[in-house]
Formats: sequence, C-alpha cells, structure tokens
Amino acid sequence: MTQQGYHIAVVGATGAVGQKMLETLAERNFPISELSLLSSSRSAGQQIDFKGKSYTVKEAKPESFEGVDIALFSAGGSVSKALAPEAAKRGAVVVDNTSAFRMDPEVPLVVPEVNEEDLKLHKGIIANPNCSTIQMVAALEPLKEAYGLSRIIVSTYQAVSGAGAVAIDELKDQAQQFLNGEDMDASVLPVKGDKRHFPVAFNALPQIDVFQDNGYTYEEMKMINETKKIMHAEDLHVSATCVRLPVFTSHAESVYVELGQSGLTVKEIQEKLAAAEGIILEDDPSTQTYPTPLSAAGKKEVFVGRVRKDPDHDNGFHLWIVSDNLLKGAAWNSVQIAERLIQHNLLTV
Repeated sequence: MTQQGYHIAVVGATGAVGQKMLETLAERNFPISELSLLSSSRSAGQQIDFKGKSYTVKEAKPESFEGVDIALFSAGGSVSKALAPEAAKRGAVVVDNTSAFRMDPEVPLVVPEVNEEDLKLHKGIIANPNCSTIQMVAALEPLKEAYGLSRIIVSTYQAVSGAGAVAIDELKDQAQQFLNGEDMDASVLPVKGDKRHFPVAFNALPQIDVFQDNGYTYEEMKMINETKKIMHAEDLHVSATCVRLPVFTSHAESVYVELGQSGLTVKEIQEKLAAAEGIILEDDPSTQTYPTPLSAAGKKEVFVGRVRKDPDHDNGFHLWIVSDNLLKGAAWNSVQIAERLIQHNLLTV
C-alpha cells in the first residue's frame, strides 16, 4: 500500500468477469496506486483501458504478484490452484472466483452481507462463492437470522453468460439458425467437455456442469455444500435443481424455504427482506411487479419478489430471487470483499 492506494492485480482481466471487475473497481473509485492486468499467455499482450489509461495485459506468473496487495482471480480453477498460493506467499490477499478453494476448510467462503466476520479467518486466500449460491444466501440470511431456517429447495434458471463468452456467442448463432429454419449447431452447452451437446436457444437444459454419482450435477452440489458453509448451518436441509435458459445475463431462482417459526405473514417476510442490506424487494402482484433477468441486468443488488406463504405448510414460504450473475454473482461480490478487507484492516495474515 502507498498513500495513493493499493496495488491491485486482476487475473483473467480479458474475460467477462475480469472486465466486470475492472468496471466495478472504476465505478467504486477503488483506491488503486498500481494496477496489474494478468491473463494466460494466450491473451497476454492485449491492451485494456482503465479510467482513461491503457494497460498491457501480461502473462500471469508467480513473480507477477511481487508487491501486490489484493489479487482478484477469475481465470479458471487450474490457474487459481497454481497461482493463488504463490500470490499469497508473496503477501497478496487473493479473492478467488473459481471453485478451487471454496470447500477448503482453511479458506473463508464469503458473501459480505451474510458472513463478513469470516474474513478475519483468512490465511491469504478468500473464496468467492458460486454465483447462484451468492444471490440465494444473500436473500435468505435475513430470514434465517430473524426466524431460523430448516429447509431450502431451489430451482435455478441460469443465464448462458455463466458458461462464458463462447456460450453467449453460441446462443446468438443458434437463435439466428432457428429463425432461419436451419439446424442449430451445439458444441458448448450444457458442458463443453461432456459427451453430448444440445441447443439452448428456445430451450431449457436441466444440466449445469457434470453429473455426480448421486445424480446431482456439480453445480447443484456446489449450491448445497456452499450454502451450508456460508451460513454455518451443517444441519440445514438443501436441495437444488439447476437449469440453463436462453438468457444472456442474470440468474433467476424459485426458492422454497421452511422457517423455524410458525404463524408468520407474507408482510412480515417482505419487511425483513426490504430492510436487508443489498436486497431490493419488488413484489406487488396487483401491479405485476416482480424482478426479471432483464430488469436485474447491470445492477449490483439482489432482487426478490413473488413472496408467498405455502398453502400446506404454515412455516413454508416461496420466493423468486434474481441477480446479475456477473456482478453480485462474481465481480461485485469480489470487489465488495476487497473493500471490506481494507475497511477492517485485514490485508495482513
């Protein structure tokens, strides 16, 4: 750190999340004295503008992190596994966007609105949770704190941007092919490295990431396990079904919860949500007011609507949760963590 600010490194600076990180750092007027933009050797050499200055993207190597205060990683799990410990060894605090360290008991998994206190436990690496997990726990934490929480059943409706720029491009191509009456080419979704691929345009794919032995996908198990870790609730019952839709940005979720208290009203739930940090309630059936992926895109908050009491379980409620997966689901949550590290003087291990 200098008097002017902090040396920040962005790893994966040329990717969709890396670009959003830079936009967010600029928007927040983050105190930066020096900026290192890093990537794979394939993307090195590109020029990126940040706040009116042009930066050359350099290949990420262990020595790239000398003198770095905070390193924001979003370049894939293999890169994080190789370089995040190297960055931490050199004194940087890493905020990692991949799944590489999320379930490591030595690494805090943090959504600032939910478990900011866990930042104090870091040993140089902090994990940013899965995008679909972040928005759900941010919305449910105020209900858990007020009433207790015993069960979550979630179905997600996730944007293709969660699978990267290649998935966005494939959706655009498929939509045009379909409208032209042509066969749709598919080589990316549901999982680029899996055996079969299906068109997502005008379709819904009930598979995000690879299947596990228990029949759930890796994405579904991430939501289950990460939710318990973030909320410090190993006994919480969580089940997930994750679906990819032909939407460019913002994940939507239909969530059923069973609270630890009976006799609650929809109004009480709405009031708790409306008062919570980072949550915007958009919920008025009489005027068809509810969040959608389009209305949430480009915004940092988590939006909640369609709050209903379950007709058969007095402590059961249904919610509709929407958030921009590239912002709160990735870039903004990471920058938010960096801001809290500075705020609480936690940049040293």
